[in-house]
Amino acid sequence: MAKLTEIKTKENETSVMEFLTKVEDEQKRKDSIEIYNLMHKITKQEGKMWGDSIIGFYKYVVTSPSGRSVEWFKVGFSPRKNYISLYLHAMQYEEEAHKLAQQLGKVKLGKGCINIKRISDINTEILTQLITLSV
Repeated sequence: MAKLTEIKTKENETSVMEFLTKVEDEQKRKDSIEIYNLMHKITKQEGKMWGDSIIGFYKYVVTSPSGRSVEWFKVGFSPRKNYISLYLHAMQYEEEAHKLAQQLGKVKLGKGCINIKRISDINTEILTQLITLSV
């Protein structure tokens, strides 16, 4: 079995709700709480803080092709300054996820993340499917 590698961004015991209530932009704060509740409902898990600004759900061990193994999460998000980044495991491995992501609405797609300005810009039914596919 591959040895777990220490990484900078790790799960910690910081309060997720305390973090979210401190998001300065009111709309981003409301959207972040809505995304948290959606991910919580689908994963049936409490979200955990990862590093200083990422909320993750459904921890697992991922091994890279080089053999490096780290603990990470299957779904998560981070309220960034200019957007909310959604991190979905399926976006890295599932062709179906990329097809679904094209139907989300007004988003910017990255390799492993989806950036949104506000939740009202996207189709939450499609987001629900992507989160479900990721876990």
